[in-house]
Amino acid sequence: MAAFASNDPATGSERLVVVAETRATQPDVLADLRQQIQSTGVDLLGVPPDDVVLVPPHAVLKTSSGKIRRSAVRDLYEHDALGSGGRALWLQLARIAVAGIGAQARRLWRGAMERLYAGYAWTVFGLLAPGAWLGIMTLPRQAWRWALSRNAALTLARLTGTPLAVRGLENLPAGPCVLVANHSSYLDAYVLIAAIPRHFHYVAKRELLNDRWLAKPLQRMGTLFVERFDVQRSAEEAGKVAEAARSGQSLGFFPEGTFTRMPGLLAFRMGAFVAAAQAGTPVVPVIIRGTRSMLRAGSWFPRRGRLEVIVEPPIQPDGNDWSAAVRLRDAARAVVLRHCGEPDLGGET
Repeated sequence: MAAFASNDPATGSERLVVVAETRATQPDVLADLRQQIQSTGVDLLGVPPDDVVLVPPHAVLKTSSGKIRRSAVRDLYEHDALGSGGRALWLQLARIAVAGIGAQARRLWRGAMERLYAGYAWTVFGLLAPGAWLGIMTLPRQAWRWALSRNAALTLARLTGTPLAVRGLENLPAGPCVLVANHSSYLDAYVLIAAIPRHFHYVAKRELLNDRWLAKPLQRMGTLFVERFDVQRSAEEAGKVAEAARSGQSLGFFPEGTFTRMPGLLAFRMGAFVAAAQAGTPVVPVIIRGTRSMLRAGSWFPRRGRLEVIVEPPIQPDGNDWSAAVRLRDAARAVVLRHCGEPDLGGET
């Protein structure tokens, strides 16, 4: 006799299965034996087995030392190869082997297709990036550079077969605002550029200025840079960001400041909300979904996926002091957390 847990495809949960050998063939004897096994299960475990399978002698596989091979018996059960009325054991094992080979072949095929897609996606990016970079560096107007960048991002999505659904664009105010979005992948900036049809001055970490290929194009796109580690410089640059908001510029932030491989929404930093409160500018929560599964932190292996951007109604600040900024942050983060579909990874600071 063998007892084991088996996944139930109908419910997604585990069920207790008992497989017992018997030479009996009469229906009433088999029914009585099933009842005895059910009663024994209740006595020992407090619950009856979910399934009792009676099989001919030698159908319960054993090792050479006589120990029951529960995993092998479970495989036979899950492939409906038990109780086959005398079917040869080698045929049952062969059936399992063929099923395993088929599963392995499907895994290999999926892996090959994923590698081909990743290579294709990087090839498309490699063909588009030089033209976009050159255009940003040479076009005389910032609006033209922004339009070129957006068209390049949309073209990348189309050519890589990446559906991009955008909802709630009607919630974008006509005037200045501060956009705050969750951050889960290197793709987030490209997705926002493709999804949001107006120019925002995005705020980025100062370390990007050390990359000679990124620094100048980002500056020509109107990016604002902030220091994350030098306290004095960070305060000075936060003041410049707040002044940009007061001057009527629309700003874009990833207030988490970074992203991780593990799904979840991190704590929001205060910079975006201080700037919005001081300028009396509404904050627009934006939710990006799907980028983490397409390109995770620490990986340069893109996978096929679907993207969604949700623009929520703006939140007006109710004051211009620190407390008002904290309330603004908490309200915006609650909206993003409710729609991002990921767990809360941290309290507020």
